[in-house]
This record gives sequence, structure tokens and C-alpha cells, in this order.
Amino acid sequence: NLTDPVFRGKYHGKQKHEDDLEEMKKRCQNAGVKSLIITGTSLRESIHAIKLAKEHDFYATVGCHPTRSTDLDRHESGPEGYLQALEDLISTNLTGGGRVVALGELGLDYDRTHHAPIDVQKKYFRMQLFLAKKYHLPMFLHSRAAHADFVQILTEEGFGTNGGREVGGAGGVVHSFTGTAEEAQDYVQSNNVILSLNGCSLKTPQNLQAALAILPQWIIFETDAPWCTCTSTHASRPHLDELPSNYRSVFFPPTGQRPQRTDRGRRRCMGCL
Repeated sequence: NLTDPVFRGKYHGKQKHEDDLEEMKKRCQNAGVKSLIITGTSLRESIHAIKLAKEHDFYATVGCHPTRSTDLDRHESGPEGYLQALEDLISTNLTGGGRVVALGELGLDYDRTHHAPIDVQKKYFRMQLFLAKKYHLPMFLHSRAAHADFVQILTEEGFGTNGGREVGGAGGVVHSFTGTAEEAQDYVQSNNVILSLNGCSLKTPQNLQAALAILPQWIIFETDAPWCTCTSTHASRPHLDELPSNYRSVFFPPTGQRPQRTDRGRRRCMGCL
């Protein structure tokens, strides 16, 4: 989420501290991060993500987040024009020195239907999937409280087995996974997609049990920065205290050298993106 203004020191529209993007990049490098993928969650943010990717030698995704689904109806050229603009972004930034590596963020979010009604989310989730097929792109997927409909749409569109490779797809990642152990098995067995975990995936004891049920080869980790860190109230927090000292020295400042939260923003997830 490098397009978020907090990485430039802005919180709720106000400049709270200096732009520290370069400082953040150095912390990423010190933690062993080789490159970053910047998430596009709308047409506008996808354009911004590609611009940042080119400037900093990173990579980007292109797509429309389910909570932004109504953007398609409000676009000056209608939904078809919005989708065409997404496709143009992909086609012109895919090959050569292209920065686009995935379609997304796309999917369904039934926890936040006040942003976009369910029927609108389902319609435009389905319509975006043709881009994964046409350009053979892996998908950066979002599913929140919508498992049955999410799996059904993927299956009906040809992504029910082998990550959709039979219809031109290239698999994908269900990011910020917060589902049950049974749902995790559905994704792995039926849709052949990888599950990505972050702090929000590890809040409760039930979350931890679901994570334990996933075989390691089907898991990757993300920060979803600047959000989704592990807080002191998360069930996973005690496990961080068990990290070997060589890891703690990389990911946690030494005692007495923590940055002031008032200067950098409360709960800001800054290890890497």
C-alpha cells in the first residue's frame, strides 16, 4: 500500500512529519527485502502504483478492490471504459521494463458493503477476471466474509482447478487470509491458490489454528503495511517474544531506541511492505 499518504508523512490529510519514504526503503533492505509489490486498489491508485514502481524499481498490481466497485459505475465512460483503462495499464506496463506483475486487488468484501453493495461487488469481480486470463496474470485476491460466493465465482470462471491455468490464468494469492481451517483447505484444494498471512490473519486463537492447518508450501507472508501489524492484543503476539535474538535485532529496535509513536503514527507497520 505504498500509495497511502502515511508513507509521505500525511495522516488524515495533515502533514504530521517529513516524507520518510527513503528511510523506510532502507529499513526494508536491512530486513532482507529485495523488492516490493505496490498494490493497486482502483484505477487511480493503480496508475500511482505503477508510477512509484518505475521510480523506485519496484513492482505493482493493477485492479479494483471490492470496496471500490462503485467506481466503475461512476467512471466517465462507464464500467466498460473503466475496465478498458485497467487493461491499457496492464498491456503497456507488462513486458520489457514493465512493472505490472499481478491483477488485483480484486475479490469480495461482505464486511464493508456500505462501500459497495454485494451485487455490484460480484458483478465487477467477475468482469475483472478476464484480464487474468487474457494476460496470464496471477491474481492478488481479497475475500472477507464472502467465502462461498468468492469460490463459486472463481470456479464458474474457470479458476476452480489448477489456479485457472486451463483458461489462461496463473494462479494467485488470497491475501490477508482470516478464514477458517476448512476455508483454507477449500482454497488450496479447489482453487489451487496460495494463502498470504499478516497481523490481521493472526488476531485470535481460531486464526492461529487455521494458520497451523495450512501446509507451509501454501503460505506466504505480507505486512499489508502500513496496516495489519501484530498488536499487543493479538493471540500471536506472545510468539514474537520467542524469536531468536538474531531475528529480533533485525525486526525490532533495541530497548530504549524505539521511535516515538507520536512522530511516526500509532501502530504504523514499517518493517517492510
